[in-house]
Amino acid sequence: MTEGWLSILGNGLLFVLKLWVGLVTGSVALTADAWHTLTDSISSLLVVVSALFSRKPADNQHPFGHGRADLICSVMIGVMLAMIGLEFVVKAIGQLQSGISVSYGLFAIAVTIISIVVKEALAQFAFWAGRRTANPMLRADGWHHRSDALSSVVVLVGILLGGSFWWMDGVLGIIVAVMIFYAAYDILRHSVDRLIGEPPDKELLARLEGVINELRSDIQPHHYHLHRYGDHVELTFHVTMAPDLTLREAHDRVHVIEQTLRDRFNIEATIHMDPEGV
Repeated sequence: MTEGWLSILGNGLLFVLKLWVGLVTGSVALTADAWHTLTDSISSLLVVVSALFSRKPADNQHPFGHGRADLICSVMIGVMLAMIGLEFVVKAIGQLQSGISVSYGLFAIAVTIISIVVKEALAQFAFWAGRRTANPMLRADGWHHRSDALSSVVVLVGILLGGSFWWMDGVLGIIVAVMIFYAAYDILRHSVDRLIGEPPDKELLARLEGVINELRSDIQPHHYHLHRYGDHVELTFHVTMAPDLTLREAHDRVHVIEQTLRDRFNIEATIHMDPEGV
């Protein structure tokens, strides 16, 4: 939540500053970069909205809560990044076709450097918050900040080298566009994988099986399915048990496993019992 509001404030100030310098100097690149920065404010607003929405408790229509709202917003940011990358390609090709170099001025250099520093600082803060909370939305927002910092790097390189190499701004624009496309792909891949469903990672699986073996060495777990809904995690799996157990005995053994996984891992487990030999 803090990351979202800080991002909105920082991006808003940078947008005003970049737009003002772009209009004063007549720089199309800085003006376009200003509007690119404004898209970060939109994505940060999505961070705040998704954080508020994902905290809503479960209800009749959403029995597992609203924790996947952050994944939906991550997909939206991934699409926005892809659109921005496409815009960079179009503008870079147009710049190459024009054959005209751009003159920005010293004041534009200062503004661009400030933008790079601020945007990378916001990106690092978003990445840190994302690692701390395991929120993919924050990670996505961090990549969006970094994409804007990279676009500012392109502008800065164009300022410094554009006079000697008229084509530099266009070439670097295409390179950054490829990097933005990769960031969009990475965000969409992770978010879509979790929306569709994913297996438990090997480390978690080893810990789960270790606890189960610790509780009941005569039970063989298998066939895992993991479903994440933000902080709420549902796990279903099968266990192979002796066929001569009574229903009460089998239930009591499984209940102990379910309660232990809930207490140790905050995982709600549903266990299907298979008799040996079936």
